[in-house]
Amino acid sequence: MAERRIVVGISGASGAIYGLRCLEMLRVAGVETHLVVSRSGELTLRSECGLGLRDLEGRCDQLHPVGNVGATIASGSFRTLGMIVAPCSIRSLSEIVSGVTSTLLTRAADVVLKERRPLVLMVRESPLHLGHLRTMTAAAEMGAIIAPPMPAFYAGPESIDDLVSHSVGRALDLFGIGSDIKRWRGLGG
Repeated sequence: MAERRIVVGISGASGAIYGLRCLEMLRVAGVETHLVVSRSGELTLRSECGLGLRDLEGRCDQLHPVGNVGATIASGSFRTLGMIVAPCSIRSLSEIVSGVTSTLLTRAADVVLKERRPLVLMVRESPLHLGHLRTMTAAAEMGAIIAPPMPAFYAGPESIDDLVSHSVGRALDLFGIGSDIKRWRGLGG
């Protein structure tokens, strides 16, 4: 059985809060987190959340420099439950699909796929052109799970925070990690 650890990637797409919330929810669930942030992800974190990389050190168990392709998470022998990229930019998605990985974030995702572990990609782009759709199809055919953050209005969200937590909670469900998000109870329930 793999250790209870997950690799979390934050790429440069808008929605850095998804990666941050993922780290928070995994900590509550008692899951060890290994974080890698793309260079564009650093810019987005600063712009959207007012945070730098140093601010993230206390939010994860291990922060890996994006240029360190010799890190533990770059090897299949480093056992994990899988990886989530939240948010996932089209650039990161494209590198993962092509197998031409230029950073630790995309290398770690490539390793997760080759080891047949869950790779959840919270793709953030809209609208989508045919190239985006084909790249997502190729990722799914390779074993990745495409899980764009979509609002679930049946949960009765009262804030953006509720929407973010629900999307991340549903993504963590894909690893068998539960959270206290509101669940569908059927019509009238």
